[in-house]
Amino acid sequence: MKVYIRSSACISAQNTFGDQPLFQDVVESIGTRLNVIEPEYKQYIDPKLIRRMSHVIKMGVAAAKECLAQGETVMPGAIITGTAFGCMEDTVTFLTRIIELQEEMLPPTAFIQSTHNTVAAQIALMLQCHNYNNTFVHKGISFESALFDAIMLLKEQETDNILVGATEEMVDTSFTVLTRLGLYKRFPLSNLNLYKTETKGTIGGQGAAFFLLTDKVTDDNLAELTAIKTLYKPVDLEAAISAFLKENETDIADIDLVITGKNGDVNYDKPYKELEATLFKNSSVANYKHLCGEYPTANSFGLWLAANILKKGEAPMAICQNQTKRGTPKKILLYNHYQNKYHSLMLVSAI
Repeated sequence: MKVYIRSSACISAQNTFGDQPLFQDVVESIGTRLNVIEPEYKQYIDPKLIRRMSHVIKMGVAAAKECLAQGETVMPGAIITGTAFGCMEDTVTFLTRIIELQEEMLPPTAFIQSTHNTVAAQIALMLQCHNYNNTFVHKGISFESALFDAIMLLKEQETDNILVGATEEMVDTSFTVLTRLGLYKRFPLSNLNLYKTETKGTIGGQGAAFFLLTDKVTDDNLAELTAIKTLYKPVDLEAAISAFLKENETDIADIDLVITGKNGDVNYDKPYKELEATLFKNSSVANYKHLCGEYPTANSFGLWLAANILKKGEAPMAICQNQTKRGTPKKILLYNHYQNKYHSLMLVSAI
């Protein structure tokens, strides 16, 4: 049974939300973190509810509703999300109040809304959806775990039109902590020059991306999600990718575009560069994290990008690292890793 991406919606640091040209005008940012371009939330959420929602919840609900609207679906058969940090803003608020109020008379609202499944729950509440609802918190493969769950539901014919997404937000506190741990660069730079600096660290990111998955083939579908695989600290990465392609009766020569999760960190980019010199040496290679920043579920942005490239039939120059192949992309290999521990492979094909 085949799995198709019927529609998708993405809120990011670029103009990706709604009916927009694919990176016709790239947004440049100077610094060490990227902020998202906020949509008009009152088009998707009651204004009375907006003021009580944290940033990540507003992003998730708006992206989910836009995805359903593009897929012409009122009620999803299931709602599945992935997130590593959850509702960071509410978590920080609750922990701060613990200290300020000396652990006495704590208001419970921030704690209630800080749980990782709050986004999926809010989407269900607003849609009055009583169907299957689940959230995966699996660090760097949280989004991939959500996809696996959705694919299993489709293959078991439990339901159809499954809403799958990933959300992540960046707040000052978490950004400061992660910078001290060496995840982000210590000097400001343009996101468009991210790959030109041979230094440690990357730029912080955040965003929300949702997909409507179905097993029904239509001309309106964006792309086919042919295969997905996750790896933890693989010993021989080239052999693992070759085996993944062989399992799906595909050769590296059949891949029209390889999209990698290169993030500008001199250490974490090593696996990508090694593959570019071996397995990917004759492939067209593209990167995307200079546009959205680095975060545990950034691969959801990558899948959104791959699906839209296949639908539109052209890869934008803003992501292309080289151009060894010409023509319309039909098969895309999406390879990403988070901190060189959590590796994921996705094979996405045109309809």
